[in-house]
Amino acid sequence: MAETHPYFDPDYILGLLERAGILPEDELDRLKALKGLPRAQGLDVIQWLSGLRLRHGKRQDSTLEEPEILRLVAQDRGWNFSRLDPLKLDMEVVTKGLPAHFCRRRLCVPVEKRGSKLVVAVYDPLQKDLSFDISRACMMDVDFVVAPKRDITRIIDEFFEFRTSIKRAEDLLRPTPSTDISNFEQLVKITGPQAASKEQHINAAVDYLLKYALDERASDIHMEPKRDHARVRLRIDGVLHTIHKVPKVVHEAMATRIKALSRLDVAEKRRPQDGRMKIGWGDKEAEVRISSVPVAFGEKLVLRIQTPEILMKDLEELGMSTKDLASYKAFLERRHGIVLITGPTGSGKSTTLYSTLRYLNDPGINIITVEDPIEMICEDFNQIAVQPAVGITFSSILRNILRQDPDVVMIGEIRDSETARYAVQAALTGHLVFSTLHTNDSVGAITRLKDLGLESYLISSTLVGVVAQRLVRTICPFCKEETLVEAHRLSALGIRSSRESERLWRGRGCSRCRNTGYMGRIGVYEVLSMGSRTLELVHQDSSEESIRKEALKRGMTPLAYDAAQKVLKGITTLEEALMVAGIGV
Repeated sequence: MAETHPYFDPDYILGLLERAGILPEDELDRLKALKGLPRAQGLDVIQWLSGLRLRHGKRQDSTLEEPEILRLVAQDRGWNFSRLDPLKLDMEVVTKGLPAHFCRRRLCVPVEKRGSKLVVAVYDPLQKDLSFDISRACMMDVDFVVAPKRDITRIIDEFFEFRTSIKRAEDLLRPTPSTDISNFEQLVKITGPQAASKEQHINAAVDYLLKYALDERASDIHMEPKRDHARVRLRIDGVLHTIHKVPKVVHEAMATRIKALSRLDVAEKRRPQDGRMKIGWGDKEAEVRISSVPVAFGEKLVLRIQTPEILMKDLEELGMSTKDLASYKAFLERRHGIVLITGPTGSGKSTTLYSTLRYLNDPGINIITVEDPIEMICEDFNQIAVQPAVGITFSSILRNILRQDPDVVMIGEIRDSETARYAVQAALTGHLVFSTLHTNDSVGAITRLKDLGLESYLISSTLVGVVAQRLVRTICPFCKEETLVEAHRLSALGIRSSRESERLWRGRGCSRCRNTGYMGRIGVYEVLSMGSRTLELVHQDSSEESIRKEALKRGMTPLAYDAAQKVLKGITTLEEALMVAGIGV
């Protein structure tokens, strides 16, 4: 009697799950009662189980999914198992060996070439003649790795769709050979609907790129022209990943499409331009800021993607400690004054500001923002975009908005003396003002305001508090594990230990985090509250060191200490915390 296919044998799969102990007892009992259903209907048990969304017994707030079930089957059968990360696959390998219809029908996709062998990811390695058919089509020996069905279908849909769009656009956009004036019978091709087709393929390629970036939680898309091609990279959790190389001629057409969507001048390629657009895909929506600059080999575009989930969080989700959050909320209860958010570019200042404005938002108050550019359109605020071309700058618009009866004013950035003075004026006349500065720590903001020409007495009269912040990557919850760290490495963060080593946490690296060990980011904060003694020191024009000593005496938590606490709590790693402290690892 032939062996039952493991994917269609409920007893076999349930036995694996029971031995692995990854389901609670009540879920196992429920499945045993239902196991006749997939057997009677000839269902794929793995897909059936993953569709039930069963509670996971070893991970809180998690469900049993296809990859984990398939991994158990692969281990038991002696098959190699792999998750497919699109960022690590070569599009040429994936799309050139086998046609899309074959890959879709047999649920397989080439993923790697190893010498004379082709590694193919397949959902069902027991399919009849699959290895023979692939070997004959590719003229190579084949090795199988088992991969989840949804991984394979996603790669097929995205890679083949994108490659087809790029290839067809390249064929239509490829420059024609120069005209030979000595040939009186030069052939002229009638192109007909070529323009429409060309536009269709470019539109599809741009749509794919935007959707892909949203799916991968990317914060930025970089489109960088080189000598012979263009490189496309995504920034995910602060790190850039190369995802595609596209022909130069296709890059130019894609750049033109993106500029047209964001209402930029498509004919202007010599000057930098900034634009924006809003995109939606399924239930996802995002604001996209576009920056275009001329570089050595053409026009480079950077698309900054902002989603409501990133920019507008509850204050409790930002990452502040209980003490720092209480101090920060005390700032927000003030009726007037200046609150500054400081940190380098990409440290999460915009998220803190927008989350704060959402916290303050109420039908009874008038919130006005002045931004360059507007990060995200929010109907609850009255947002003004800086437009120097028509005379709207931070300083010029601040002269006018005080007549708009605001309660809260948010200034995107204090860049010059004039803007700083108008911000102070707004605070002195009974408004709560929020803004950002580029400084290394909270106390440095006071020195920066002095450098902009503000007198010490004005700073001490208006400054409510300063928040300095950084972003650190958080440990992936799916591959989190304990690790031993030499205790002397912790001393740089102010952590003293009598032992030689301490138990901390790290991410081992898995398919969900692309083997980085990290997933997502969280803020690290230093909150400076302006007490009476601190204000006195500012008024007396005291040094940064004196002000910092007083702030620490009053209980201010330094950035490095806050980072250290997140290490001890298993939120981030020692390496990330040392980077915040400015120490190489």
